[in-house]
Amino acid sequence: MKKIEAIIRKTKFEEVKEALFAADINWFSYTEVKAIGQAREDRIYRGVMYSTDIISRIEIKIICRDQFVQPTVEAIMKAARTGEVGDGRIFVSAVDDCYSIRTGEHGDIVLANKM
Repeated sequence: MKKIEAIIRKTKFEEVKEALFAADINWFSYTEVKAIGQAREDRIYRGVMYSTDIISRIEIKIICRDQFVQPTVEAIMKAARTGEVGDGRIFVSAVDDCYSIRTGEHGDIVLANKM
């Protein structure tokens, strides 16, 4: 099992969501996050100075079986890519075990069962 964490532009969330559904990933969690980007400068807009270093993004978290990792990553990359700086990052890490609170089962079979 793997955990996929993707940080993407807020404007690309709907496209990524639809791409994940098309790739048969029908459960994931997401949160709005703030990040520090490479651009660190102050800008003036209508007489008010503000910093451009803090950017709003969406973080998506998915736990999936090993055979679904590559299709999932490819779906996210294709849907989230604009070709510009700030498209985001995808992190993949190992998950040791998974437990169903309701049934007590564990292992990757839990991911195949309905919640």
